[in-house]
Amino acid sequence: MLEDGFGREISGVRVSLTDRCNFDCVYCHNEGLGDTRGPMEPSDEEMSTDDVVRFLEVADEFGVDSVKFTGGEPMLRQDLEEIIRRTPDGLETSLTTNGTYLPGRAEALREAGLSRVNVSQDAMDPDAFAELTKSNGYEDVIAGVEAALDAGLAPVKLNMVVFEQTAGYVPRMVDHVADNDGLQLQLIEYMPELAGRPEWAVDIDRVHGWLEEQATRIERREMHDRRRYYVEGETGEGMVEIVDPVENPDFCANCGRVRVTHEGYLKGCLNRNDDLKSMGEMTKPEIRKTFRAVVDERVPYYGEYLVKEDGEWVLNEKYLEAPTAD
Repeated sequence: MLEDGFGREISGVRVSLTDRCNFDCVYCHNEGLGDTRGPMEPSDEEMSTDDVVRFLEVADEFGVDSVKFTGGEPMLRQDLEEIIRRTPDGLETSLTTNGTYLPGRAEALREAGLSRVNVSQDAMDPDAFAELTKSNGYEDVIAGVEAALDAGLAPVKLNMVVFEQTAGYVPRMVDHVADNDGLQLQLIEYMPELAGRPEWAVDIDRVHGWLEEQATRIERREMHDRRRYYVEGETGEGMVEIVDPVENPDFCANCGRVRVTHEGYLKGCLNRNDDLKSMGEMTKPEIRKTFRAVVDERVPYYGEYLVKEDGEWVLNEKYLEAPTAD
């Protein structure tokens, strides 16, 4: 397993298969690249099936043990089942999706080897959901969650971005997962440095505090130093996890992921696009070389790339480009 200069082993990769999406969520940052969605038709710039599989074979060589397929909406890729089926056995496969295409495909995805699925669902109310996603897909998402459960992809983790427009729906979402076996909830801190609109951000510590009051027990995960809250419901116990990366050096210090853009660039940090490296023609030697280079140059975003001075996060001068001679 490759290790960066800060002792962080690279155990997982996130692979964006497309920047296309049938939703237009108001908080989208497209895996840190900005809201760059183009037409719904496939683009020649998207990695091919063979390109994706070749990359995953190299990741397997380096001891990576998990891959999460993302987008855009990854299920717009009609070759998704083939990609999952051809993923090396040593990599656990998971998928982040808006869920609208899961009915009719969830069973095939599980049979292809998909282990887990995250479904984006930011509200339990159809009108609120439509406002957040600029779509009328609420019922399709609910059906997609049911299809994933029926296909044996439990637990299904619901992804909810917490910001001004959604914070009021958190209690109902927590009750929803506590009352429904097979569901978990992942509350994701809104990231204004990527999505803009800093006025939409809420104090995530208040969400932690509220969950601490509701929970019967709390766990900490090694990955990103995340906290898990277990909340009792009418039929059992629901798990709620908070992903809180903003201004969080502990989160960055525990990050073991490298990301791949839909065009075949590697990046070592979600928050940065100044570290993008092309894998060229996607041959295995090129992929290996680029993978090693990205890991070698990878640094924690908070606490290293950004440091605190007088209470403010500022760019560490050691990462400023040297001035060029005239």
